[in-house]
Amino acid sequence: MRAAPLAVTTLAAALLLTACGGGDDSDDKATASPKGGSACAVGPVDLEVGPANAAPAAGDTGNIPVTLTNQSAPCTLEGFPAVGLKGSGSGSTISLAKDTAAQPQKLTLAKGDTASFTITYVRGKAGAADSLDVRTLDITLPGEDTPHSYKWSYGPVQGKGRKADALNASVSAFGQAGD
Repeated sequence: MRAAPLAVTTLAAALLLTACGGGDDSDDKATASPKGGSACAVGPVDLEVGPANAAPAAGDTGNIPVTLTNQSAPCTLEGFPAVGLKGSGSGSTISLAKDTAAQPQKLTLAKGDTASFTITYVRGKAGAADSLDVRTLDITLPGEDTPHSYKWSYGPVQGKGRKADALNASVSAFGQAGD
């Protein structure tokens, strides 16, 4: 009588191990970490900047949503995008701080899925030494090395302190978007 339960247990274990898979299964890659090569990248993932809730006057706060839509194989987003602003006549890009209230999470986007993040900024006074007259928004997704540039049309951004070498702006973590 003991042979039957042992045979059933052995068969169940073999089936379970077979179901786990191995090798080069694309489903395993979909949930790998960004360093594992399945990070979402611009190209297969479309980026849309705006429409914004722009700050109308100096001292006001504006929010710019950025929506990512996966057009290809499943990919992963984790943490924060790297976002920088570049001013007119400025060769350097000023990186935005991560929103300290944001809770980063790992998201796997299937084809057609969307995610988003938000850039929040305080509008500066045009021509002021403590404001950056921003012209370009640079976005780099985790796992990418090259930023993707977009036109900034939301006015100057207030700096922190006496110069605009640090900005009163931040970026949120990725969040699931859509239904």
